[in-house]
Amino acid sequence: MSKPFVAILMGSDSDLPALQATFKALKSFDITYEVRIHSAHRTPEATHDYVTGAEARGCQAFICAAGLAAHLAGAVSAITVRPVIGVPMDGGPLKGQDALLSTVMMPGGIPVATVAIGSAGAKNAAYLAAQIMAVSDSDLAQKLRDEREANKKKILARNDEVQKELGLA
Repeated sequence: MSKPFVAILMGSDSDLPALQATFKALKSFDITYEVRIHSAHRTPEATHDYVTGAEARGCQAFICAAGLAAHLAGAVSAITVRPVIGVPMDGGPLKGQDALLSTVMMPGGIPVATVAIGSAGAKNAAYLAAQIMAVSDSDLAQKLRDEREANKKKILARNDEVQKELGLA
């Protein structure tokens, strides 16, 4: 088995800009990832082959981004027992609400962890994948703790600055 990694699938290359947040977050934790464009509807055989192959090669979690009907995450979850994180994309006339409902409403036994619509969800998908991997990787768990501590210090420092700017401290 190769080094553990996260597989990122998107329904279309139009999802690529939002997924930059995913790539950036995974890189910050030194998590290896692969990226593929697959469609639950247009390339079901290729999607199946990729998912089963990725699982065999050490994929720890799948992140699936799709808009509109957004069946990609559910299709992937039906193939694998690895965790699947769905990222609803914010395109279309319903501004991602359709994708959100399509991603979150899975039948019992075929779970998809669903994050927020768009780039905020894409970032959180990477963090959730990192947390899943950190269950068996204490170094990664420490990186996550360290980042949370750094974020806390940044917020508290900014609070102090605002208090001084407003003359309240």
